[in-house]
Parts: sequence; C-alpha cells; structure tokens
Amino acid sequence: MNSYVKKDLKYIWHPCAQMKDYEELNPIVIEKGEGVWLYDINGNKYLDCISSWWTNTLGHSNKRINEAIKKQLDNIEHVIFANFSNKPAIELAEKLVKITPNKLSKVFFSDNGSSAVEISLKMSFHYNMQIGNVKKRKFVALSDAYHGETLGALSVCDIDEFNMVYKPLLLDTIRVEGPDCYRCRYNRDSCNAECFEHMERCIMENNEEISAVIVEPMVQGAAGMKIYSQIYLKKLREICDKYDIHLILDEIAVGFGRTGEMFACNHAKISPDFMCLSKGISAGYMPMSVVMTTNEVYDCFYGDYKERKSFLHSHTYSGNAMACAIALENLKIFEEDNIIEKNREKGKLIKKLTLEKAKDLKFVGEVRSIGMITAIEIVKDKDTKEGYPWHMRVGYEIYKIALNKGLVLRPIGNVLYFIPPYIINEEEIEFMVNTCFESIKEYFQRKLFDVYN
Repeated sequence: MNSYVKKDLKYIWHPCAQMKDYEELNPIVIEKGEGVWLYDINGNKYLDCISSWWTNTLGHSNKRINEAIKKQLDNIEHVIFANFSNKPAIELAEKLVKITPNKLSKVFFSDNGSSAVEISLKMSFHYNMQIGNVKKRKFVALSDAYHGETLGALSVCDIDEFNMVYKPLLLDTIRVEGPDCYRCRYNRDSCNAECFEHMERCIMENNEEISAVIVEPMVQGAAGMKIYSQIYLKKLREICDKYDIHLILDEIAVGFGRTGEMFACNHAKISPDFMCLSKGISAGYMPMSVVMTTNEVYDCFYGDYKERKSFLHSHTYSGNAMACAIALENLKIFEEDNIIEKNREKGKLIKKLTLEKAKDLKFVGEVRSIGMITAIEIVKDKDTKEGYPWHMRVGYEIYKIALNKGLVLRPIGNVLYFIPPYIINEEEIEFMVNTCFESIKEYFQRKLFDVYN
C-alpha cells in the first residue's frame, strides 16, 4: 500500500462514505488533472465524467482560469466582506444580475451550496416576520429532494440516507409528492404536469402558513437525475404568486449550463424570489455560492440601525476575491467560446450514443437526458420498473469495474449518469459511453445473468 494511501486511511474521514469500504477499495490519490482527465500517483488516468461532484465546467487545470488566479494573487486573495469589498466581487455581482432571470437584482455571497439554501430559507422566513405574516413559518419541498446537509438544508431534503437519523432536530417541512416521469401515473405522452395536483392541493390547504416552496428546477439530482417538465415550474410560479409564497430555486447542481440553458429555470421562462447558485459558478476551482434575490426582499431589510431590520448572517469567506475572479473568467469563457450552444450539441451526442448502447440491454430501464446530463437507470425488471434492492449495491459494483477501465462514475443507487466537463470532445464522449456500458455488461455477466433482451 502506498504511503499516501496509508496516511489517508490513518488521518482522513471522507465525506458521504462508509470508511470500511476504503479498506477494500483504497482512496485514489490524484496528482494532477488536465481537461477531462485525472491522473493518480501511480500513473493511471481516469475520465472525470461526473465533473468532480458536478462542479467542473471547463476542465481541470484550465489555462485561462489558472492565469486569472495568478493575476488575482498579485492583488488581493481575501478581505473581510463586512464594510469592505473587492473588485472581482463587485464585477461578478453585476454580471450575475445581468444573466439571471429579470426579478433577481441583489447578490448575497456565501461559500457552499448548503449555506446558500440556509440563507434563502432564513431570508424568506425573516421577511415574513418583518412584514407581519407571522403565521408563515413553514417550507414546502418535494419528495426525494436534496438541498444540502446543514440542518436547515437537510430539513427540506427527503433522502433517508442523509436525514433519517437527524429528524428530531429538523424543521417541520411540508412534504409533497414530486414528479416522477419514469414511473408516471398519468399520461406521460401528453404531459401537462398533471402531477402538479399534489402541490396545488398542498398549497391551497396550507398557504397561510407557507413561507416558501423550494425545488430543484427541471432535475432532482440526488434522487437519481429525475428530469421533469418545465410546465411544472410554470404552474408552481403561478400558484406561489397567487398565494404570496416565495419560490426558492435550488440551481446549485443544474445552473451554469448543465441543462442546456444557462439556468434550468430558463426552460420555463420564470423568475424565482430566491435563486441558490454554487458548484459550476467557480468552475470547480474554489468553494463559492451566492443567493440571488429581489429588490422587494432586500428593501424589507433596509432601514436605520435602530429599527433592527438587518439580515445578520455571515460566512468568513463571503465574497472571496480569488473565487470571484475565477467565476468572472469562467463566465467570460462561456460567452466567448459559446459554451451553451456547444453543450446542446454535445448533450445530443451523449444521449444518442447512450440510447444506442442501451436499446438491447434488459437491465436498462430508462435513459433520460437534458443538456449535459444523461442518466441510465438500472432495473431488475423492465416491465414493472422494479429496481435492485439497495443492499446489492449494483451501481457501486459497476463503478468499481469502471474505475479499472479508466472511468469515474459515481452512481446514485441504481442510476449511473454522465455530467462531464463541457470541454469534453467527441472521442472522449465515445470512450465515456462505451466504457460505461462495457462495465454494466461485465457486472451482469459476472453474475451469470443474460445481458440482452
């Protein structure tokens, strides 16, 4: 065992993992990255088809972003963001207001996605308390939602692996059955988001006590890349307006081009009251998040000090100059290299190749895709859509096989997915898709199952 691996196992407690697994599959120590590729200390290379937890937009060690970092280093790395500011933060805030939906005019900086969700929940609640809506104390969230792992964010999640043990500590959240297009109980071929009836009923019955509804627009990521109709979002915006309820859109995973639009809510042409952004904002380089909100919300907290209206929430690295400089260069590259249009074409190719590989495999229930997100759901029975039990760890076993073939998949249960950096080329796309399906077939052949229909 390599000395770095030994020290890792001795000292580090990794996130989102059972550390006992690491005794069988040791941590892979990465020495460098270039483009879509990661290189470990043993000379092996891996295609990072999940963008290192959905963050990397423009590839590892991007030359332009590296230069932006070096330039900013010669000026200021970080300065307190209370009573002070910095040029990159100011320029980034201006840029974000220009490119986000039209109601969003103020930028509140933080340093990670969970914190952004916490901020939006607190702002919504605090706003209602200040205008006298004292009954509006609850939040509505979808089944299978994921919004982060701090206590407030975890309260609006609905994935038992993350929040079951903490339920006694969590906020009282109203849970609504969310859209599930693969297992749709309505007429999927002529979808008018009939599944919205669950949300509509909930809001009609509870609107007086609802401060905000929070959703992941278009794609519920940790639920298994569950993609749903933009009609659902349009209906949600309309009913929130009708009953004076805030709409919080968690664009942390789906913003900055992942769905084929700069922001997922652009598919529905709606503007939220709060938008949470992180991950792709800083191109996978540094921790950063923002909450975008409206002048109406901002003005509610504006007043003389003696009025005690201030929103007293802060993070040490809010408005970090380095992270803001990275984000600015990231957005410049988006514009100058026409990234969104290129994403749409690359996304079509990934989907096409995936569908071709999946069409005759009896264990692939569905391929679903939007923009640069493509997901493959492995099922036990195509007709009933029954999945494999969690304890079989089918996705994890396929992941281990793929690693030996030079591919980083990080499955969600029985769902494998591609969310590669946007600079991936056609040859790399073919390698990614082919290797994934080779790994799926190898797993089932090892289990002595027939692979084909």
